[in-house]
Amino acid sequence: MIRALYSAASGMTAQQMNVDNIAHNLANANTTGYKTRRAQFQDLLYQTVVQPGSASGQQTTVPTGLQVGLGTRASSNEILFTQGSFAQTDNPLDMVIQGKGFFQIRRPSGELAYSRAGAFHLDKDGNIVTQDGNPLEPQITLPSAALQISIGQDGTVSYTLPNQAAAQQAGQIQLATFVNPAGLNSIGGNLYLPTDSSGDPTVGTPGGQEGIGSLLQGYTEQSNVSVVEEFINLIVAQRGYEANSKVVKAADDMYQQVNNLTR
Repeated sequence: MIRALYSAASGMTAQQMNVDNIAHNLANANTTGYKTRRAQFQDLLYQTVVQPGSASGQQTTVPTGLQVGLGTRASSNEILFTQGSFAQTDNPLDMVIQGKGFFQIRRPSGELAYSRAGAFHLDKDGNIVTQDGNPLEPQITLPSAALQISIGQDGTVSYTLPNQAAAQQAGQIQLATFVNPAGLNSIGGNLYLPTDSSGDPTVGTPGGQEGIGSLLQGYTEQSNVSVVEEFINLIVAQRGYEANSKVVKAADDMYQQVNNLTR
């Protein structure tokens, strides 16, 4: 019965973590470029009373054995990098990656971070920056007199100036891909950092490398959170938490019966 209490308590803790993960997904249902996270669990150690396959006689073995599990725990919450829906905007600097690539963002510390959020703006110096003011890498600067800004599918940024018909190029956007994007480290602000699990980034030109993707100007990628699916997961997690709490109560009632045997 002691095992039942601890196993049920571990189940309640795991379901609480599951609900926390669902709450985070729902909170970011409208966050540009957000990728949903899926909680995953694994069973804990087993107390082996009878080892499966152990000898039960000179020529016979135990067919199944007897092992009592000790509960569960949350093992990870994997990032699902499925493509989100596209939303058209009036900002010519907004971009969508049609593929698996990531924008390269230069943080104030000097290190490179990576993002799927393509909502960009211009700072006071004409640099293309994120909503937090971090510049796109490689840095692209537009003159203050720039009129029509065009971003091609291959990442080429061009513009026109007053009284000039010919377009001028300001630079070309480069994208990065990872062998295992689910292994990236989320640091908030729609940014990721590479880890040993994700592998080093492979940088390339949009549309020039298989899988890296191409750019689409004037759109942003919406969150890939399915609100309906998250509510279903919430109900399942709530019922799982409730079931484990009933196990705690049942084990407590059994303890109470044992304690009352001497009365």
